[in-house]
Amino acid sequence: MEILDLVNLEELQTMQDTFALATGMAAVTVDRNGVFVTKPSNFSDFCMKYTRKSEIGVKRCERCDAEGKGTYFCHAGLLDFAEPIIINGVQYGSVLGGQVLSKEPDEEKYKEIARELGILEDSYIEALRKVPIRSEEAIHAASRLLKELINMLINFRYEKKKNETKLIVLDMEMENMISKTKDIATRAKSLGRISKEQTILSLNASIEAGRAGDAGKGFSIVANQMGELAESSAEIYQAIIEDANIIHTSVEHLEDAFK
Repeated sequence: MEILDLVNLEELQTMQDTFALATGMAAVTVDRNGVFVTKPSNFSDFCMKYTRKSEIGVKRCERCDAEGKGTYFCHAGLLDFAEPIIINGVQYGSVLGGQVLSKEPDEEKYKEIARELGILEDSYIEALRKVPIRSEEAIHAASRLLKELINMLINFRYEKKKNETKLIVLDMEMENMISKTKDIATRAKSLGRISKEQTILSLNASIEAGRAGDAGKGFSIVANQMGELAESSAEIYQAIIEDANIIHTSVEHLEDAFK
């Protein structure tokens, strides 16, 4: 099971885009392997056009993406966040984002970083000046909010899907039970008819044994036993029919309750 097996991509993307627009921060949802599930929202040129375009820079960024947890400073000095998406105790992905500064940057320091990464200093500094500045408290609060929203959405869809599956199975089992109870009732009725025939045979045997006199005494005992057995069987068959009807009624009540 993956994230998109549970949630519609469009609603996930909309939630993420709205968050990015409201906070000025970047955001993206990734799966358990770090592969993008959504399109990046509000990613900065500083990160995407320059830092990640550098061979050295992209390796450092990927390491930060893999190792970063909660709110943290990336290798380029921006404040980022990585929040887990948990479903039933298992992590299925993460929400990554941030790409903001927590204070006015030291441009000389970033010129050094640009030289390390093989990026033109002036272009890097120009992109840096467009990076939003947010307090650490605001970034912590925003990342937790996005985490809660996305986890609530995905877990709600998970529970809904799980319950839908349960209801389908329950419906199938109820249909099976109804079918079986009908079979029981039909067979029990057939056995009831056999019981009546046994009673008639027992009665006829008793009459014939009486006509035979002393020679039929042994046969008369057997006939009486057949009659008792037929009577007992009839009671059992009737109880089976009644139980089958009770089960059938109970299943119908369950079926009505889940409609």
